[in-house]
Amino acid sequence: MRSAWFFYRKEMLEMTRSYKLLWIPVVFIILGIMQPISAYYMPEILKMSGDVPPGMLELYKLPGAAETMAKSLGQYGMVGLLVLALSAMNSFAGEREGGTAELVLARPLTPLAAASAKWLAQLTLLALSLGLGAACAAYYTVRLIGGLSWSAVLEASALYGLWLLCVVSFTLLFSACLRAPAAAFLSLAAAAGLALLHTLLPRPLRWSPAALPQLSVEALMQQGATAYAWVFPVLSGIALIVLCFLGASLLFGRNKLPRF
Repeated sequence: MRSAWFFYRKEMLEMTRSYKLLWIPVVFIILGIMQPISAYYMPEILKMSGDVPPGMLELYKLPGAAETMAKSLGQYGMVGLLVLALSAMNSFAGEREGGTAELVLARPLTPLAAASAKWLAQLTLLALSLGLGAACAAYYTVRLIGGLSWSAVLEASALYGLWLLCVVSFTLLFSACLRAPAAAFLSLAAAAGLALLHTLLPRPLRWSPAALPQLSVEALMQQGATAYAWVFPVLSGIALIVLCFLGASLLFGRNKLPRF
């Protein structure tokens, strides 16, 4: 455990030196506040465009606070996923391609401990980024549009964060045996495939982790209506994360040299 803790501190130090702990939370904050600000100032934006038909501005209706917050969280399903995948793709691939994987595992550090440290570092980055982004989005939504239930915001953010963590775990798994660009591409492709399958077969796959973003929206729009609907998606998401974590530790121990 002590060696894993020191390796975790090393990972966090690398994130600090590469400014990941700065620019990734800033990206999440910007993505979060864009939706409430653009929704509130949309009439002025349309008016400044100069091409608005007469009477269109009078038809514009300000969206509700819950809807705006749900759309803010939805921003993380596109740009946010891409940023997280690009951030995590070098976690194992960087050690292998740089030739330091064998040196790392030559110390009293098992592949499981190394995977634990890297996974916890990515979890820390995700929690910091999503926490700040959701908090800023909720603050601007309350100030500009209307009140929100903070318990619902916390529940929705946790559900969406679990989905993001599934994609990060995919990236770590592929990074343990492939080069960094391929790891990022395959993790995003896997996430897109799960989301597409859930869209095509919503009822048979209502237990899938891909249901977590929709459950996040429902937690905001219908507070308390999904008291038990999240149980199986959450359990399947946790199971997927554990499988990816164990697979990454196993593959990292076997694939110390870069693959082409």
